Amino acid sequence: MKPETRQQEIIRVAAKLFKEKGYSAVTMRDLATAMDIKAASLYNHINSKQDILESIIISIAEQFTEGMSSVRESNATCIEKLKEIIALHVEVSSTNIYGMAALNHDWMHLEARLNYYKKLRSDYENDFRNILIEGIKAGEISDIKPDVMMFSILTTLRSLYLWIPKKEDVNLQELSSNLNEILIKGVIK
Repeated sequence: MKPETRQQEIIRVAAKLFKEKGYSAVTMRDLATAMDIKAASLYNHINSKQDILESIIISIAEQFTEGMSSVRESNATCIEKLKEIIALHVEVSSTNIYGMAALNHDWMHLEARLNYYKKLRSDYENDFRNILIEGIKAGEISDIKPDVMMFSILTTLRSLYLWIPKKEDVNLQELSSNLNEILIKGVIK
């Protein structure tokens, strides 16, 4: 495993502060204090707090987009695709606990890349909805409104970052399996 660069460390510490205080409440001075460096030194590694937020949110949104692209292009059944989506959320959430908080709560503070983020999110949700619609048409999934199913499943998956850190030893495969049972059995015919 490669050692963390100073820029990566700044982004990691900032993500934690954003989760604890909220993006708007965190100052560059807060970040410098948490890093035990002078505020001016931060600018040797980053341009602005906005750049940090963009880096956090866009990188996670792009991970979800890449994962969904793989799921969408697979020849798996719709139920298997839903299982892959759940595993994707477990993986990304477990490795980005603080970043997921920023993604869920601070995305509206994006400036230059707000429209890009909204497009990524919209495309992801459209792909998710289409998998559900395909599953309904194939008779794999109950004929319930796809938007309601998507909202129900994504609400749980998007909040994993709150739950995972509270568990000492989270077995990610077991968590994915349990979520599959809970979230999918309710939609299987």
